Amino acid sequence: MRKQVALVTGGLGGLGTAVCRRLHQEGFLVAATCSPSNGQRHAWLSARRDEGMDVLVVEADVADDGACANAVARVLAETGRIDVLVNNAGITRDRSLRKMAVDDWHAVLGTNLDSVFSMTRHVLEQMIERRWGRVINISSVNGQQGAFGQANYAAAKAGMHGFTKALALEVARHGVTVNTVSPGYLDTNMVRDVPPQVMKERILPGIPVGRLGAPDEVAGLVAYLASEGAGYVTGANIAINGGQHMC
Repeated sequence: MRKQVALVTGGLGGLGTAVCRRLHQEGFLVAATCSPSNGQRHAWLSARRDEGMDVLVVEADVADDGACANAVARVLAETGRIDVLVNNAGITRDRSLRKMAVDDWHAVLGTNLDSVFSMTRHVLEQMIERRWGRVINISSVNGQQGAFGQANYAAAKAGMHGFTKALALEVARHGVTVNTVSPGYLDTNMVRDVPPQVMKERILPGIPVGRLGAPDEVAGLVAYLASEGAGYVTGANIAINGGQHMC
């Protein structure tokens, strides 16, 4: 039997790498998208090979529907199937709404939300034909509770779960599940760039468990949702945020 294939968008980031690694450990063939401007592709691939991983990396501007179609076509050409799609790609352009440029709004909505529509649309039919598939959308605690200076990011991340619920209703009868994972603050490079004083005085006091999350913890949840055993979970938004926001 051929191995199942998982495609992870934004797979070269901190969380994306953890998800790729965990899905590889679970026996998936793993493909990942990265931005065409990402200069770390070769170093990242070398590091994964040192770990015993063979990952297919496809450059794609996931805000562009045509680029998403091409990325999916390449993965299908090389692997023959895509069983799991993890919509993980995301960017921030933080500013208060009064100072937010139109380009900041469209850049974040394009990468964080339009990509979910485009990538999912292009993988869905072959999942339906096989009557099995998993779509996992990586949202954020700030899509649930909001955040100062993140009207664009919060809107995109909240929109992801609306997409999840609607699509889950459409494809449940075809054996395809669609779920959202909403992480809190994780120990990644993006979060490490937060000023130490802000981290100490504003972020950590709001997390009941008193620490940042580990990308591997989120990756473990993604691996469960990608599994055969998660077939009765669909349309869910699963929070993994240390108690920062309870819903």
